[in-house]
Amino acid sequence: MHQIEIKQIRILAAKEFRDRIRNRWVIAVAVIFTLFALAISYFGSAQQGSVGPGSIQVTIASLVSLVIYLIPLIALMLGYDAVVGERERGSLDLLLSLPITRLELLLGKFFGLSAAFTIATLAGFGSAGLLLAFHYDMNALYHYIGFMLSALLLGMVFLSLAVMVSVIARDRARASGAAIAVWFLFVLVFDLALLGILVLSGGEFGEQLLPLMLLLNPADIFRLLNIFSMDDIKTLYGLATIFPASLSNPLLLGSMMVAWIIAPLLIALWRFK
Repeated sequence: MHQIEIKQIRILAAKEFRDRIRNRWVIAVAVIFTLFALAISYFGSAQQGSVGPGSIQVTIASLVSLVIYLIPLIALMLGYDAVVGERERGSLDLLLSLPITRLELLLGKFFGLSAAFTIATLAGFGSAGLLLAFHYDMNALYHYIGFMLSALLLGMVFLSLAVMVSVIARDRARASGAAIAVWFLFVLVFDLALLGILVLSGGEFGEQLLPLMLLLNPADIFRLLNIFSMDDIKTLYGLATIFPASLSNPLLLGSMMVAWIIAPLLIALWRFK
């Protein structure tokens, strides 16, 4: 069995990272995240007649609602052509002719994309966090840092799904269509389907299987990571009323997110071979 060469992965990741830096993708996403975070923080309470940072719970809850739609879409659009794009350009055969394995190629692509996404996310939400630090105490900033870390995990999950799509798809057009379909499935369709099942079963399904079904959607895990511990906010979400406290451990939910990162990469590797 070929031993994994960390140096090869690092070289491939650095090339992927430089490519994303050159097309200014990182700068654009960082600016978008900064503007949205500041706008939500300062104007999120405008409907109540006040302007300026409110409670950190309300700020994070508002950011979560935005991030669930925005980050998966950005991550999928960032990575959907990682492999199929190389194939269409004719450079994939050249890469595979080098002394690297398919696993090293996939990991190099994924880590390079993840590095670009991490820089953009930390620069965007981190810049907003520095400005918010003047208005909140350390406990509030601790929650905000937790939000940023969970946002990074969510992005890496969908980057992993994007790499899987990129390996399976035959061309970039089909890969982009599949990426949009993945976004619709996890961000829009999944929760609507569960809600429909809950209504049709008269609520019986919810008490038994629905909490476990939520763990099958990384977007729901991200939401639970950020709202379940906030007593003032969780009552606003129907999910908190049916999700048992035994499954709300941040370590468990974080482990599920890591599993969601690994599983699509394994499927991609199996298909790539």
